[in-house]
Amino acid sequence: MNDATDALPPCPECSSAYTYAMGALLVCPECAHEWTPTALGSASGGGEAQVIRDAVGNVLADGDTVTVVKTLKVKGSPSGIKAGTKVRNIRLVNGADGHYIDCKIDGLGAMQLKSSVVKKA
Repeated sequence: MNDATDALPPCPECSSAYTYAMGALLVCPECAHEWTPTALGSASGGGEAQVIRDAVGNVLADGDTVTVVKTLKVKGSPSGIKAGTKVRNIRLVNGADGHYIDCKIDGLGAMQLKSSVVKKA
């Protein structure tokens, strides 16, 4: 049983050696941090966990300004987000279902967008 624990990397948050696998995630029982094994390798190298690209293939970064490339329906809004809307100061997050962009849109408020519906301005 010790051999299985030795094969897993230590926790990137608290450096605990008692990490365990739970499905596709690694979990630290001491600080309750959860991470994917691939994110650990890039986090220790100081790079990004994953490269997020817009609809035309440009690499996105925190603070970029993007333009929505197609009209999007939004629950609770009669008009939605029209194509050509500029979104300033985006933040990249590890969102659900591909919603990697956290932003604030004038008139609609805070929301998350998929990177496939925007292009870098």
